[in-house]
Amino acid sequence: MHIGFLLSHDGAHQVAHALPIALALARQRSDVLVEVFFAEGAVEQEVRRLAAKSGLPGNCRLAPLEGPSLGSRIATRALGNAVPFNRISMLKRNVERFRQLTALAVPEKTALMLKTRFGLSDLRMIHTRHGAGDRAVGFDKASGMFDYVLLSGAKVRDRLQAAGHLRPGRHATIGYPKFDLLDQAEHAPLFDNDRPTVLYNPHSAAGLSSWFGMGLQVLEYFAESRAYNLIFAPHVMLFAKRLSLSLSPPSMAWVGDIPARYRSLPHILIDTGSQASVDMRYTMAADIYLGDASSQVYEFLARPRPCIFLDAHEQQWADNPDFAHWAAGPVIDHVAMLDRALRDAVEKPNAFRDVQRSLFRYSFDLTPIPSADRAALAIVAYLEPGTAPPAAKLAA
Repeated sequence: MHIGFLLSHDGAHQVAHALPIALALARQRSDVLVEVFFAEGAVEQEVRRLAAKSGLPGNCRLAPLEGPSLGSRIATRALGNAVPFNRISMLKRNVERFRQLTALAVPEKTALMLKTRFGLSDLRMIHTRHGAGDRAVGFDKASGMFDYVLLSGAKVRDRLQAAGHLRPGRHATIGYPKFDLLDQAEHAPLFDNDRPTVLYNPHSAAGLSSWFGMGLQVLEYFAESRAYNLIFAPHVMLFAKRLSLSLSPPSMAWVGDIPARYRSLPHILIDTGSQASVDMRYTMAADIYLGDASSQVYEFLARPRPCIFLDAHEQQWADNPDFAHWAAGPVIDHVAMLDRALRDAVEKPNAFRDVQRSLFRYSFDLTPIPSADRAALAIVAYLEPGTAPPAAKLAA
């Protein structure tokens, strides 16, 4: 078998959701050629970093993609990175390499164009997914177009099932491979004081994110604060674009800039896209989570702690599965309410703990067996019908 893993996004945030599976598969099956295709830049850096840390089996090949065409690069730059022309161009320019594969595993959905537009209708495509959030886009029609889907837990299974996007024998619940890397996250102190540290993690989609309506007010609040440290680490794609364009929900807005004076304050750390913004360092280091729609809140809840959610769009969020995570803490719709919410978080840190644990368990089916190993065995069981179920093989 020859199995590919495709990492063609502009940001490195999807690497940890797929690369651990590729490495686990190569370790388990020396007779399988595993090829990891990746884009240049931040993605390549993260692929090579994680591969070096985890060890690269001899049957796992790192394969740089042929880059996007000049026209795609120009169009992408002209539109402020709002449209994935580069990703689409790389799919087209590497079609013949994918044609040789038994299957291709991907963490995102643009790659479905290989089937629908670029002639590889027979290529078996496996969706590793990325993140375990609640946004509606994670359960849309495209989510059901893959030949096989890897699920983090019961929540994702139930929502895809309810939407009619799961087929019998074409999915497996495997946990969350990114959590396999938790012991690799940095744990050095980020500040030289004993203040509580808040992680502000707005999403990149303009119709959901608090950045566009509240972000600068939040930064100003913490700039003036003598009570808290702030890590400002938004979704890695927020400042990768000049124009935020989203189809779910339909929205468009200019991202803007971060005033330079906030970068020089010793109690504020600003990171708009480094390795640390995607490797769980900040979600593990913070005492309080402040956000809106990012799935990173679920990574934060690996160790339950206070959360606060910013509603900048008058969302109808109560009993709405797209905002299930907002049950993990108070929801505020004005920055003027932030001070009281933060004081409550410090004074009553366990107020939402039972709800947080329930949300976490529903989102992640974790076992003592590493999630990447479970995913690798599930892939082989799908591609080689009649092999032992993953649980039986792992117990053997």
